[in-house]
Amino acid sequence: MLASVVFSLTAASRGKVRSLVSLSRSLSTDGTRHLTPESTALLPDSEAAEQRRPKKDPSARSVLLFPGQGSQFVGMCRGLLKYPNVKEMFAVAQRILGYDLLSLCLEGPEEELMKTVHCQPAVFVTSLAAVERLNHENPQAIETCVAAAGFSIGEFAALVFSGAMSYAQALYVVKVRAEAMQKASELVPSGMLSVIGKPQARYNYACLQARDHCKSLGIKDPVCSVANYLFPDGRVIAGHQTALDFLQQNSRALHFMRASPLPVSGAFHTKLMEPATEPLKEVLQQVEIRRPEINVYSNVDGKRYMNESHVRRKLVKQLVSPVKWEQTLHEIYERAQGEKFPRTYEVGPGKQLRATLIKCNRKASTYYENVTGTTNED
Repeated sequence: MLASVVFSLTAASRGKVRSLVSLSRSLSTDGTRHLTPESTALLPDSEAAEQRRPKKDPSARSVLLFPGQGSQFVGMCRGLLKYPNVKEMFAVAQRILGYDLLSLCLEGPEEELMKTVHCQPAVFVTSLAAVERLNHENPQAIETCVAAAGFSIGEFAALVFSGAMSYAQALYVVKVRAEAMQKASELVPSGMLSVIGKPQARYNYACLQARDHCKSLGIKDPVCSVANYLFPDGRVIAGHQTALDFLQQNSRALHFMRASPLPVSGAFHTKLMEPATEPLKEVLQQVEIRRPEINVYSNVDGKRYMNESHVRRKLVKQLVSPVKWEQTLHEIYERAQGEKFPRTYEVGPGKQLRATLIKCNRKASTYYENVTGTTNED
């Protein structure tokens, strides 16, 4: 029943809702792509691109970054409701999800919003609603966007913005993904640990020691691995809770300057998410996916998506693979000495991606702006 609602909504979302969250790269009503040299531009320009068109000024282009789980907070979309079609987006979300997402985002309770099953759709919808704000206040940023990337769940928002997925169908996939990850996280006591290490820290060796410790306690097939590559010496390690406790207790010997638990329900982007892969794979086969009309970069390897099957494979692999965010930022922003940087907009709740950009590329971060859902009065 729910799937039929989603697919009936999809046609409408292509017209009103979807066209608004992928403004400059939307399909026409008959499904024809409207590709321009600007919308297929690479960052930085490839040799082939150089042969097709004159070199563009990078500072006249933009990049959109979409945040992930952990950026959510109660009230995060309050300042977005005045922009065109945002209320319609939340109305579509209520029909797909079966609960009032807008009320949860505005009023909480916080413990419900923090649950994986709720916060992933909340971050997804709020981020795309923030695109509406950006388009209203600075349409040039939308028109000149040549690349997008999203952190974990943010990757789905980036794909919708790029025209690769419709809003309604992508939200249905996000719903299935969030529910599957929630169930997987409840099978084993597990979690995630934010780690800042000294230059001599050896993260993979630390994880090996933690797994050996678990085995000594009789835990079979313990999991402990790097789940997020954030920036140089910034990692998130995830796995069995016993392994994470070992890392915290031995943080000084392991050359960790900081080791702090994250408020999440499971060990995302590790082998412990294997039970969630099949539901996600199945639902991705049911929805329409197109080749992104701008560059969208995969968390799995930091490389841009090339085609529809590539998107389907990598989104499933992302569940059990580390998020290579540091590598993604290098792929987007690395350029020759003296070459200008694009404008960067973080669209969605929080400013977490700004911190990673500063540490990965300080010069690129000077052209950063945040487009959030709060107002000056909040």
